[in-house]
This record gives sequence, structure tokens and C-alpha cells, in this order.
Amino acid sequence: MTSFDLQEQLNIKAINLLQEDADKIQKLIEVQMENLATRYCPLYEEVLDTQMYGFSKEVDFAVRAGLLAEYTGKQLVSELERKLAILYEALNTKSGL
Repeated sequence: MTSFDLQEQLNIKAINLLQEDADKIQKLIEVQMENLATRYCPLYEEVLDTQMYGFSKEVDFAVRAGLLAEYTGKQLVSELERKLAILYEALNTKSGL
């Protein structure tokens, strides 16, 4: 195995792990939204902020370590933010806001 192959495997693994974490955050938010019935709960907001901050730091680390291109990292964070915005909108529609 060449160093290029090893780097490629590490890059793919980093992307897969970050995507798994993004999926876990999305699922956590979905469950919270179903159980809390409102996104304006302070606990919900704190968990969301903490999870998003932690995820962005994970992505930042992967970019700085050379495991992920900066553009790809920004895409992962943007995609998660977009999915969460969709969840927000669905909750607002559901609750009639």
C-alpha cells in the first residue's frame, strides 16, 4: 500500500465518521422535536448549539489534520444546517406557527 492509498483511506474514513456524527445529531434533534413539541425550549436550544459547535470543531480538526478538504468540511456543516432548517420548518408547520 502506498502512502497515497493510505491517505485516501484516511480521508474516506474521516468523511464517513463525520457523516455518521452528522446523522446522529440529526436523529437526536428529530427525537427532541417529537418529544418536546417545541423548538423554543431552552434545553433544546442548548443541546442543538452544543452539538453543532462540537460537530463544527470535529470538521475543523479533520480539515486542519489534512484528512478533509476545507470545501468538503464546509459542505458537511452546511448540509447538516440545511437538514436542521428543514426540521425546524416541519415543526413550525406542525405546530401552526
